[in-house]
Amino acid sequence: MRRHRALDAHPIGQNSRLRSAACVVVLLLSGTSWACGRTPTESPEPGLASADSLVALWVDEGRIPGAVLLVARDGEVRHRAAYGLASAAESLQMTTSTVFDLASVTKVMATTFALMVLSDDGQVDVEAPVSRYLSDFRGDGREDITLRHLLTHRAGLPQWVPTYYHASDRDEAYDYIRSLPLLWPVGEERHYSDLGFMLLGRVVEEVSGQSLDAFVRAHIYAPLGLDEIRFRPPGEGGARADTATGVAPVVARTSRGNPFEQRMVHDPDFGYRIAGDPFVWSEWRTDWLNGEVNDGNAFHAFAGVAGHAGLFSTADDLNVLLHVMLNGGEHAGVRLISPETVAAFLEPTGDRQALGWQLPGYAPVGSFGHTGFTGTLVLGVPAEGLALVLLTNRQNFGVDDETQYPDVGPLQRAVTAAVTGID
Repeated sequence: MRRHRALDAHPIGQNSRLRSAACVVVLLLSGTSWACGRTPTESPEPGLASADSLVALWVDEGRIPGAVLLVARDGEVRHRAAYGLASAAESLQMTTSTVFDLASVTKVMATTFALMVLSDDGQVDVEAPVSRYLSDFRGDGREDITLRHLLTHRAGLPQWVPTYYHASDRDEAYDYIRSLPLLWPVGEERHYSDLGFMLLGRVVEEVSGQSLDAFVRAHIYAPLGLDEIRFRPPGEGGARADTATGVAPVVARTSRGNPFEQRMVHDPDFGYRIAGDPFVWSEWRTDWLNGEVNDGNAFHAFAGVAGHAGLFSTADDLNVLLHVMLNGGEHAGVRLISPETVAAFLEPTGDRQALGWQLPGYAPVGSFGHTGFTGTLVLGVPAEGLALVLLTNRQNFGVDDETQYPDVGPLQRAVTAAVTGID
């Protein structure tokens, strides 16, 4: 099977020319061999052509199954392309409308956005203690933790625990998190923590009186006309027929079960240690995850809706949300957030961290974004009016002998460098 990238109509997709390239035969998870080929393009913007070639090369060399790349400047999409396969085992082609499990990109595109809206409306104060909104979050120093501490990963909370060993729903998960001792002094050190964003998701729910997914749908996604970004894509395996076309969108398949997370629990030398017997819980998933959140805590303890993970989206919907940030809180005449709130949440706090948003050192000064474990990246570059979305299904080829998935960090940095022109 010859594999091409799919291009929408835009400058980089015009006047294409065929360039001969060596074909590589790759053994897919299904055991099927195929020859890979690609059709490079000429473009008035060499950076976009370079970024396109980089992603296509990673796919053609079999380093990742597939990807979607979208680049926009000043709200105008300049490049939108799909590469490779959404599901290697089924040879399901990637499309530019493929829906991806965003993993930790949820932290900014759902939870942080929700807190920006609530902050802008005066319903939350990021300097206030968490206990103002979660009245029982007290004791052993917890009363000193503010929303800012959670947003900047400086609350002293554990970075990760399998809450599903102790909880079967969100309330039990909250009770368990609230019982855990702090590991570091509040406010002194940054230790990236999923637990902090689980708490922030609960804050959104307590303040708004709505579930996190209902709140972001009603107050963020719907006003912007975003149809595909959501928690828990409905339908079997995440498939959902479009009401206009009757066609179900393609969902990028992630992993077969959670082998990485299972090793986190069972192998004490892997860098994570849990309290108690790792064999007291055995509900590990073994099937392919398709439209079902990959993150174990989000799936088992939070029923797919959590502040740290669980969001699914297309590249186009993510681009709109990035444009809101780049455009001072407004998109297409719809104002969600004031420019002052946007600026406050993007203010550096040290350690390349803003409020919720990360400030990657490999991008131009002032850039903000976030990555996700499933292989996702969103990036905004205010100085260039640039929005970059790179979504991969890196887990779909499975883990290697060290129970590791392919590292897409080098690709994310290389694409960013190509598009922004930085070294």
